[in-house]
Amino acid sequence: MAISRLLVEKFRNLTAVDLNFDPGFNFLVGNNGSGKTSLLEAIFYLGHGRSFKSAVTNRIISYDEPHFTLFGQIQESQHQWSVGLQKLRQGNTLVKINGEDGNKISDLAHLLPMQLITPEGLTLLNGGPSYRRAFLDWGLFHHQTSFYAAWSNLNRLLKQRNAALAQNQPYSAIKVWDVELAKLAHQVSQWRADYAEALRPEIEQTCQLFLPELEINVSFHQGWEKNTDYAEVLEQNFERDRALNYTFSGPQKADFRFKAQGLPVEDVLSRGQLKLLMCALRLAQGEHLMKEKQRHCIFLIDDFASELDQYKRALLAERLQQSGSQVFVTAITQEQLKEMQVENRKMFSVDNGIIKTLDSI
Repeated sequence: MAISRLLVEKFRNLTAVDLNFDPGFNFLVGNNGSGKTSLLEAIFYLGHGRSFKSAVTNRIISYDEPHFTLFGQIQESQHQWSVGLQKLRQGNTLVKINGEDGNKISDLAHLLPMQLITPEGLTLLNGGPSYRRAFLDWGLFHHQTSFYAAWSNLNRLLKQRNAALAQNQPYSAIKVWDVELAKLAHQVSQWRADYAEALRPEIEQTCQLFLPELEINVSFHQGWEKNTDYAEVLEQNFERDRALNYTFSGPQKADFRFKAQGLPVEDVLSRGQLKLLMCALRLAQGEHLMKEKQRHCIFLIDDFASELDQYKRALLAERLQQSGSQVFVTAITQEQLKEMQVENRKMFSVDNGIIKTLDSI
């Protein structure tokens, strides 16, 4: 999977972008504030229908414009797609695939699996459990066709239950929802557990490559006591949940935990080591998708050189090249990219929102 062409209009400070990309590596070089990260953000938005920087649409649309527009041409083996996304200032989102209306953001996400590596991405390791659940759920979204519908229904039922709890309704009024909620909770949790277990050896192997001095272990926690019927948990804890006005235990509290030398990684690893671990996790997940589904991720890497020494940068570049994926990398100078001596590549300069194609590194 690769984006062969990208058009961007009225997105942040970018000036009418129309670029052709290499299916391998694409390097974006420019000073801070030049627009490098904005281009990564536009690519991410095309694949997710949201930003990784801001939840406020009006901050993304260029000043005094009614909307922004993204258009991409996608290539995978012998197949081609054209995709378009327009976001209006009022909040509406229009999605087209091969010129047809009526598509959903989830359809774009299926077409464009992406892995994002940014300095802020360390929340995967030192942030709350929601970041690690999202990591697992991303994989299941692409591996298990029934997951998205089950996950959506689970969240809908949890919201309904929490609303009923806030209204101080008796358990007899809630039990009918709990039956279906428990069924979905067990299914989603089993999928998460199975996926975590399938991913575990690949994570540990990749971590051994990037952090050979440490022993990294992973474990999945479903959000309530193991081998316990979730329906019983809901019933037994009803009074506590009603006092709290929300459902305390369940798949919405699941976690995927990482330990080094038996301790939480955020308590043991330096910031540079945490970045390496985050890179290892993203790589392992992308490679697992390729192995199981024969689909390549697109890797977006912002501020490549930050907190990585020359050896680790070269190691990451080598592993990315071996993956056969399309990669977008930002850096302040070309000097920071000298370790990325890859065969298939394109270089772009970014200056005050204007992006130009350069001949070579």
